[in-house]
Amino acid sequence: MMNKILEASQFIQSKFKTKPKIGIVLGSGLGIYVDQIQNKVIIPYQEIPHFKRTSVEGHQGCLILGYVHDIPVAALQGRLHAYEGHPMEEIVLPVRVLAALGIEILFLTNASGGINLNYHPGDLVTISDHINLSGRNPLQGPNIAELGPRFPDMTQAYDPSLIDVIHSVAKNHHVEIKSGVYCSVLGPSYETPAEIRMLRTIGADLVGMSTVPEVIAANHLGLKVAGVACITNYAAGIKQEKLSHADVKIVAEKAMVGFATILTETIGELKSLGKV
Repeated sequence: MMNKILEASQFIQSKFKTKPKIGIVLGSGLGIYVDQIQNKVIIPYQEIPHFKRTSVEGHQGCLILGYVHDIPVAALQGRLHAYEGHPMEEIVLPVRVLAALGIEILFLTNASGGINLNYHPGDLVTISDHINLSGRNPLQGPNIAELGPRFPDMTQAYDPSLIDVIHSVAKNHHVEIKSGVYCSVLGPSYETPAEIRMLRTIGADLVGMSTVPEVIAANHLGLKVAGVACITNYAAGIKQEKLSHADVKIVAEKAMVGFATILTETIGELKSLGKV
């Protein structure tokens, strides 16, 4: 694994000499955020050693390197998912490579189903905590001591100070943003109404099929992590309507204005606070 991380990071460094300070993972329908990045260097995943091509619609599969508010960033335009049949080490490899490149802060985004009855399609939600019901963990197997400890603490998996900055920025720019607990499931089928009732009972506010493996790997690496979800649909059983990935993508793209404002200006605020 360490050889793969080294080979991938060295290849990327040959294309972009500047050390990125912030990493961004862009989920379904949110990949067009890369339009906010200046002086871009675009590298398709298939050109990077050991990266896998994405296959899910709305996940373009490119690494975008450039600048936001003059801060060097590295954005993963799309991700792999366990339901595609990928092993965990391949799913979290891109995050580990970003850490090897030098990032200290990681913003993760996704499209989620709203379980909380106060959530509506188009809402943006900061992830305050998560419940992992996927049955998978990227740290299974022998620990890679060069990356982090055997038993990483997950008490504050989502950095409270980053969440505070995001909410402050949203308020200042008149963008409504909520907060909640994200539940990760394996997929690819959507949940049943009975499963959604169970998830609400155990404390989940939103549900999806990604993000948590990357969060675990990032905490193992010692990165500061923040997660922002776009509620793209009511979870099963809340409304009498069928769910489709095409609708998920459409709603995420409509939410892009508020999402782009929050993410871009959060990076600017972190710069002004001297945190990057």
